[in-house]
Amino acid sequence: QVQLVESGGGSVQPGGSLTLSCVASGSSFRRYTLGWFRQAPGKEREFVGAVRGSGGNTYHYADSVKARFTISRDNAKNTVTLKMNSLNSEDTALYYCAAGQPILSMIRSESGYYYWGQGTQVTVSS
Repeated sequence: QVQLVESGGGSVQPGGSLTLSCVASGSSFRRYTLGWFRQAPGKEREFVGAVRGSGGNTYHYADSVKARFTISRDNAKNTVTLKMNSLNSEDTALYYCAAGQPILSMIRSESGYYYWGQGTQVTVSS
């Protein structure tokens, strides 16, 4: 069993930056692929990015955030972070951390993840 707790959300002006963190409790953290998803009001939850586990440490990003968002993981601290730059209003959403062991073709799918955090709100507004 893994419990995930996100933090770092808040309000920021367009063009600003935020860093979200997700701390995991439980064992075998390094085995898991860690993903970030987001859900904007009135929209379905969507993939933001992920980093694979088990030593793979490959990174995957949604096209909408590529070159603006960066994921990193620290297995010693059971932590994954999402650094977000050049934020715009379309990035406003509830951001979720997730852990699982999806096959590569499922890494962008919610169904590939077993465990979810409660979410942290990011609001981009002037």
